[in-house]
Amino acid sequence: MTEAVEAATVWRTRAVVRRSTRAWRVRGSAAVVAVIVLAVLLVPPFVQLDQQAVDLAAKLQPPSLAHPFGTDDVGRDLLLRCVYGLRVSLLVGVVAAVVSTVVGTAVGAVAGAFGGWADRLVMRLVDVFASVPHLLLGIFIVAMFRPGVWPVVVSVALTHWLSTARIVRAEILSLRSRPYVDAAISGGASRYRVAVRHLLPGVLPQAGLAAVLMVPHAVWHESALSFLGLGLPTHQASLGTLVQSARGSLLAGDWWPTLFPGLCAVAATLAIAGLAGAWRERLNPRSRSELML
Repeated sequence: MTEAVEAATVWRTRAVVRRSTRAWRVRGSAAVVAVIVLAVLLVPPFVQLDQQAVDLAAKLQPPSLAHPFGTDDVGRDLLLRCVYGLRVSLLVGVVAAVVSTVVGTAVGAVAGAFGGWADRLVMRLVDVFASVPHLLLGIFIVAMFRPGVWPVVVSVALTHWLSTARIVRAEILSLRSRPYVDAAISGGASRYRVAVRHLLPGVLPQAGLAAVLMVPHAVWHESALSFLGLGLPTHQASLGTLVQSARGSLLAGDWWPTLFPGLCAVAATLAIAGLAGAWRERLNPRSRSELML
């Protein structure tokens, strides 16, 4: 009896620690996202033009009070460049995530709602796209256009809708067995009406979660393409182009032009992923019940 009580006490203590850790993780992620949003929205409009002017006399200065992130190879403030780059990378990531989620939701809804030959055809198409590595397919897509924002958005959107399609299809297949769906079909509702009025509203929370989870992937995809010289043009600041342009400085021993853009990318993606994880726990009743044990 004593051992059972001790085991129950240890289990409750661990559950409290897990809840506390997850709560602090969510608060930290929310704070980082808030700082990033404020910096992206408020800093660029108030930046003086001469602060981004080329100053070769101040090139590659290490971090200091005047330049917390140091300066780049032409004397520009690296902190402001990181803010600009983060704004561009997040814009690409958010737009690409929304587009890929819309495409994946439409494809998954068609496959799950109509079933039969439509389901088999759509899922074979998903398997074909999934057999090609994302980065390789993305390089092939952007190589057909000039470097710019929209080719990168199209590349990310067309290579990241597969997981959303599978999630939406599985959720719709689960919803099709619900009594209210059977009642609508028995009442003479068409498949299109059932899909739009009864099935799609049930998968919107999962689709929204997929969109949020897609943003970090899109940011890293854009950074990888830009680092390879296939994404955004080198004169346009993004996290990928900043790291790409700092390779020569890193070989010369100047670490800050590479470190701080990379840290910005890591901090932004981890913070967004942390908030998405909290959202997923709220949508998953099983995870919520485990936290209450």
